[in-house]
Amino acid sequence: MTNPTAAVRDRVLSLPSGELPAYVYDLAALRDHAAHVRAALPASVELYYAAKANPEPEILAALGPYVDGYEVASGGELAHVAKAVPGRPLAFGGPGKTPAEITAALERGVERFHVESEYELRMLAELARQITPDSRVAVLPRFNLPVASGSLAASSLAMGGRPTPFGLDPSEADAVVRLLTDGTYPHLELQGVHAHLASGLRAPEQLVVAESIVRWAVGLAERHGVRLSEVNVGGGMTVDYAAPEDRFDWVAYGEGLGELTSRYPDLTLRIEPGRAMTAYCGWYVTEVLDVKQSHGEEFAVVRGGTHHIRTPATKGHDQPCTVLAVEDWPHPWPRPAARRELVTLTGQLCTPKDVLARNVPTPGLRAGDRVAFSLAGAYAWNISHHDFLMHPRPGFHFLDGVHAESVAGEGAQG
Repeated sequence: MTNPTAAVRDRVLSLPSGELPAYVYDLAALRDHAAHVRAALPASVELYYAAKANPEPEILAALGPYVDGYEVASGGELAHVAKAVPGRPLAFGGPGKTPAEITAALERGVERFHVESEYELRMLAELARQITPDSRVAVLPRFNLPVASGSLAASSLAMGGRPTPFGLDPSEADAVVRLLTDGTYPHLELQGVHAHLASGLRAPEQLVVAESIVRWAVGLAERHGVRLSEVNVGGGMTVDYAAPEDRFDWVAYGEGLGELTSRYPDLTLRIEPGRAMTAYCGWYVTEVLDVKQSHGEEFAVVRGGTHHIRTPATKGHDQPCTVLAVEDWPHPWPRPAARRELVTLTGQLCTPKDVLARNVPTPGLRAGDRVAFSLAGAYAWNISHHDFLMHPRPGFHFLDGVHAESVAGEGAQG
């Protein structure tokens, strides 16, 4: 939603000016959304949360009752998530895994590895022989698969179906399956196939991609006379920053996955959403510092900027926002106010790229008013260039409907 929940609104208006900017997360709203997602999925579909989207410990814990596990993509994420939600199943993915990272994952008993290359497979096999000689490690080779024509056309970020550094080429599939089934690597077990091909797809396109992946994986298994336990079709469910009320249709997606799994009753499907799980629970909140005219346009400068919430600069969009008027003006100097209908909201950085939202309809916007930027619960603080210009870091507030926690400064990635 664009408008903050009542709990978020109350917190935003109660924060002293000196405690802004801040991230405010509504954990009750997050749990409601996660419960909706879980209820929409059939029992034959497992739900892992891609921790890279937002690794705050409070976020990871709030999702705990609704997810089957967590996907991590680095040694740092592995250690962080294992500490935040101890004892939960983990899947280790991502390209360029180092020997030290794989060693740490094996020592922690990571449940499954998404393998990105033949080199990585060989490295994992040797390290597994040394570290876990009495057990077998579950492996899902990740493949960069071709998909149905046009199904990735709406994707905002394609990781497959074209040359990318992600996964193995389909031409390598037969050789990889043989290595995992002919005794060459006795400490590895072919668990299934992984293919995360795109982000930003709606339910119909996601279903086309999922069916394409499953058909390909089943054909590969039949060709070699082996059984796959699972197929991981990745995440990438759309979050529409231009139309935040238009959410991914989890009910339709769940029904489609149910139809797909009914054709393969012995196969477990796994999905790994990140952004679509947590984006809606977070707000980046700040206040207007100045309102000014420039060459016929009007700009409002707010505390903070894209060094705190990089998403709009990265994706080239306008971050949805709501202005919360503040009547109090404690200063003796005049209060600047907007004279136009449309105002562009910028941050404090010394670069014209520090734009949070363009041409926002905010007639009468004044210095001192608060601005709550929504859809800030994923790929926001944790991907931002925090130290540019050395402004203070935001605070963090986690509201759960019973009590609230506030954490100064750092965040999970501090």
